[in-house]
Amino acid sequence: MTVKVSRKGADRVASGHPWVFLSDIVDAAGAAPGEAVRVVDVRGKTIGAAHYSSTSQIALRMLSSLAEPLDRAFYLRRLRAAILRRERVVENSTACRLVFSEGDLLPGLIVDRYGSYLAIQTLTQGMDRARDLIVHCLDELLAPLGILARNDASVRRREGLALETAVIRGEVPDRVLVEMNGLKLEADLPRGQKTGIYLDQRENYVAAAAYARGRVLDCFTSTGGFALHAAARAESVEAIDSSEAALAIAAANASRNGIANVQFRAADVFEFLAGIERRYSMIVLDPPAFAKSRKSVEDASRGYKEINLRALRLLETGGILVTCSCSHHFSEAMLLDVVARAALDAKKTLRVIERRTQARDHPVLLTVPETHYLKCLILEVMDT
Repeated sequence: MTVKVSRKGADRVASGHPWVFLSDIVDAAGAAPGEAVRVVDVRGKTIGAAHYSSTSQIALRMLSSLAEPLDRAFYLRRLRAAILRRERVVENSTACRLVFSEGDLLPGLIVDRYGSYLAIQTLTQGMDRARDLIVHCLDELLAPLGILARNDASVRRREGLALETAVIRGEVPDRVLVEMNGLKLEADLPRGQKTGIYLDQRENYVAAAAYARGRVLDCFTSTGGFALHAAARAESVEAIDSSEAALAIAAANASRNGIANVQFRAADVFEFLAGIERRYSMIVLDPPAFAKSRKSVEDASRGYKEINLRALRLLETGGILVTCSCSHHFSEAMLLDVVARAALDAKKTLRVIERRTQARDHPVLLTVPETHYLKCLILEVMDT
């Protein structure tokens, strides 16, 4: 099947971006939902091979610049390349992201490894249609004990796909024990954040922990990533989250690693920060995405400013603020601006120590800004 796109659509692909929008489709007559198609421009020149979506505004996701079949050999090649890259960049961890969608030239596919188990997400019609083929390839390359389809991400609704979580190969326990940066952590594969735990902050946990001392506050702690890493250097750590289920896993992780100086507390972070007066040597802010679309950026900006302002008021001189944003709609420049304005309101002078992003198993494709979603700033309150 061949799909013809407009000059604008062809130019977008030529610029290095794999998406072609519905408005740039000239002719897709007969293309089935999720079908692998050959893509041509208005003159009939081949642009490459793509997955076609019948319901999304992103009608085509390019997978190759060649008119090649998207078959078993194709997926084996792409998956093998992604796995080999993780072997080079992932250290001190038995959990990582093996495939990061566009970042690995496999748009719509996520594969995470948790020890001997895999969790996958097929987020587009094309990847969902190719799921069995992908699973067979993963079996051949990795021989996992089990594979879980963690397809409860709301983005699937745009593709007309059902939300579901199901074991699709072997057996997968609810909880899997993994090692990360010297810690033993429990991952809840069917119900945990993303596909179990936050893998994208793995390198930032280590970076932030290097500055920990005195009293540390970890906001939106989830299963305790920043808190447990900081505990070795801090006198005490308070870890706050609204999810009691996540905190139960965090507390179990602390006990499993013999960490006794972390106190976990269920609370709304905004209310908690507004209701205390004690000072901290370090505060970590790792909230959920406040900007889930371009329309919500203005509201997100207010939320990010408010939470950073409240945190800065509680930091002592010389204290460290670790502040994050996980929305690709909210750029690093926006985050820097928001924190700068919060610092002015708090009458604090901040020095930027580190500007960080997602772990290297979540690669950023230079021409696809959507792949750069996580921003992590480490700042110091200066003595003025």
